[in-house]
Amino acid sequence: MALMLDNNFRQPDDVYHAIIDAHRDLSDAQSQAMNAQLVLLLANHIGDATVLDEALALARNNALAMPA
Repeated sequence: MALMLDNNFRQPDDVYHAIIDAHRDLSDAQSQAMNAQLVLLLANHIGDATVLDEALALARNNALAMPA
């Protein structure tokens, strides 16, 4: 299995809004904790270390490319 980078949602805007709405009224610490929990839940769901390693590397590289 390889990391899927193409859009896999029929309505991606709805998914984006659901993620934003889930963070509504959370403190910064709560939002960070929720993101960490979400990452762990989705990593477990993926269940493929190779795909997870690819996703982690891509996300980290994208974060490093942003201004600090």
